[in-house]
This record gives sequence, C-alpha cells and structure tokens, in this order.
Amino acid sequence: MKGFLEDANYSIGLLDEGATLADVIDNCIYEHTHTGKKAFYVGDLGKLVRNNIQWQNVMAPIKPFYPVKCNSTPGVLEILGTLGVGFACSSKSEMALVQDLGISPENIIYTNPCKQASQLKYAAKAGINIMTCDNDIELKKISRNHPNAKLLLHIATEDITAGEEMNMKFGTTLKNCRHLMECAKELGVQIVGVKFHVSGSCKDLQTYIHALSDARCVFDMAEEFGFKMNMLDIGGGFTGSELQLEEVNHVIRPLLDVYFPKESGVNVIAEPGCYYVSSAFTLAVNVIAKKTVEYDKLLPSGVEQTRNDDEPVFTYYINDGVYGSFASKLSEKLNTIPEVHKKYKEDEPLFASSLWGPSCDELDQIVENCLLPELSVGDWLIFDNMGSGTLGEQSAFNDYQRPLIYYMMSFSDWDEMQDAGIASDTLMKNFFFVPSCIQLSPEERFSTAA
Repeated sequence: MKGFLEDANYSIGLLDEGATLADVIDNCIYEHTHTGKKAFYVGDLGKLVRNNIQWQNVMAPIKPFYPVKCNSTPGVLEILGTLGVGFACSSKSEMALVQDLGISPENIIYTNPCKQASQLKYAAKAGINIMTCDNDIELKKISRNHPNAKLLLHIATEDITAGEEMNMKFGTTLKNCRHLMECAKELGVQIVGVKFHVSGSCKDLQTYIHALSDARCVFDMAEEFGFKMNMLDIGGGFTGSELQLEEVNHVIRPLLDVYFPKESGVNVIAEPGCYYVSSAFTLAVNVIAKKTVEYDKLLPSGVEQTRNDDEPVFTYYINDGVYGSFASKLSEKLNTIPEVHKKYKEDEPLFASSLWGPSCDELDQIVENCLLPELSVGDWLIFDNMGSGTLGEQSAFNDYQRPLIYYMMSFSDWDEMQDAGIASDTLMKNFFFVPSCIQLSPEERFSTAA
C-alpha cells in the first residue's frame, strides 16, 4: 500500500519463497532513498493469521474481540474480520470502520468507559448493544440514550504483589456492583455480564484468580436481582508471547471450568490487541539531523559517568517521533530497540547516542541513551514491534508526514487462509504476486486509486 493511513484502497504483496520481509525493507529503503526518504512501515499480515491460529490452539473457546484503537489500518481490520475476530470499539469512528467491513453488531462491543451521549445514540441506531459500565452516572447516561443497551459491569482488578490497584482509573468495586444493579433495576437497563482487565505488565498471574473469583461473585449477586448474565470479558493484557498465553491459560482454565462451565451458557471473550498486531509491523525511519553533545547531558540522572572524555557523543533526529509512530513513548517505556540498517563491521566502535523526533520539542525524545555506530544524515534505523498504538490515528504535530504502509503476506500464510475457507473474494482483490523483491517498486506495486 502506498498512501496515508486512512486510505480505503490498499494492496497486499504475496511473497514468493525467494523473497523475505527483510528483502522488502531493503528494497523500500532503496526506493525511498531515491524518492524522498519518508518513514514507512512494513506490515506482515501473515503474522495476524499465525497469531489467530495460536490463539485458537491455546485459548479456544474464548473468543477474541480486537480493540480497534490498537491499530485501525484497513489491512489489519479486514484480515481480522475475515478471520472471524470480533471488535472492541471506543468511538463512533471505530464503530463505523468496523461496520463498513460488514461486521454484525453482535460482534462489536462498545468499550469506552466515558461515552458521549451522541455516540451512545449512534450505537443504539446501529444496533451495537453490548457495552461496559463502571459507575452510576455512566449508567444513567446509557439509560437515557441507549434503551436497548446490554451492560458488562467493569470491575477493578488488583495487583496483589504490589498491593496497588492496576486499574487506577476505571473499574468498580464488588461493593459498588450491588449499588449499580439496584440502579439498573430502577432504570430498566439490562446487565448481562462482567468485564475485568489484567495489565500485560502484571507479573503475578494470581491476579487472574482473584479477578475470576470476583466475577463469579458478581454473577451470583446478579441472580438476586433477576439479571440473566451470559458474558464474561477477561480483557486484554496479552503480549503476543506464546509462553505468556499458555501461562495465562494454565491459570484461568481450571477456574473457568469451575466458575463458568460450558453448561452455564456463559460466553467468555477477551480483548487481545497488542497480541495480534505489535510484532506484525516494522518501522523504518531516516536520520534527518545530527549533532555532538556533552556526555553528562545525555546520561539519565543518577547514572555515573564512566566513558573516556575524548569519545564523541551523538544526538540524532529522525523523521518520526512521539507526535507520530512513537506516541506510546509519552506514557510507557519503548519496548523495541533501534537497529542500524547499514552494514558495519563487528569491531566498529559504538558511541553513546540519543534519538529524537522531528518536532524539536523537549518531549519528543524516543531513546534516551543507546550505543550505536556513528551514523550520518540519511542513514536508516529499523524498529521492530511497532504495530500497536498509533497506526490509524491523526498526529498532533502539523508538519508530521504519516508513514506509508507496505502490506505483505507469505504464500504459506495465504494458503492457511484458503485452507480454512476464510479468504473472501473482497479480500482477494487486494493481493498481488511478488515474484522477486527487486520488482517491489512503490510507484508500480503499491499505488492506490487516484
């Protein structure tokens, strides 16, 4: 695909056995070096297929509902829709994106904890009824604007190791659930289930045990009020690691069998976002400026200086930053390290370096301190695991040029989709054959309709 992220038209290159994603990146860098040096993504949509197979093998029958805000690019949404994944939407625009794919309202949940009245009315008109709620003010707003709403009570979970509440902003207590049920009964609003969320940063899987126990308590409480509960949402927090997925499944499976057995009629769902897309996208950025700085200004506070004063220290500015693809850096640690694209010798010296975005804003720091060979303006850096967080969003920085996206898939992944009978005619129109990487010209192969 060549074009801005909101473009409706896109193409997916089918890679022959002789071509790899690394070849695609090399070729795209070659093309961009000669045509404008714009940042770009290469998205391996086959990774979504493989991750979905892994989910089905480990987590079935828990149905995934993909959080659209994680990555709302058209290739991702259409592949996941074709795979039969549901969607968790946080806004009217996200609901509209998913509806345009022909996804039925039953496979869409409205998860924004602070819903606008106009968007509730939109959901009501569209027949999107399942949504989350964690307080009585929100409950009253829902009752006024969406009379057919079916609520999942969002309960807070706690990290029992740290002794701190993980859902610091959203999620209600067990005690308050009774109050919410009383309010719902008076307002005539249906409560059909429970949602909780365990952060991917949580290291203690015992948190799931407590959360499932609390969810069971809420289900029991609901029986007293005459609510027919039939849905449990165990949230997101899935990192994409098969090991983490298996560890979570090992903890929750016995409890689900006891608390929510198959004969109970409770449908268990989850919201894996990063799990599907994070590792599927690689970002290539270009060095646009460079300067030498004092070493003590580069070091984080409290870190002792250990280098030779004669060694240079470099600050590099690249053509993407926290007002674009690295927006998550404003709220969390970057989970990927830069890789230098150009070839350099193993014994080549490495220098203390920092990476900054193009805005020249003090917040636009991408990497505070890392070791890199000396780079030149025009060199390229590669960041893996960049598929989650900002793809599909508008930038707050006026001069920011959003990266192009080049979608790819291997023939083996395409065969998996065909064998499963999920390669729709609509999706097939977006594919083209890539016989060799040398033929991958953005102008010829990734152009969108004018």
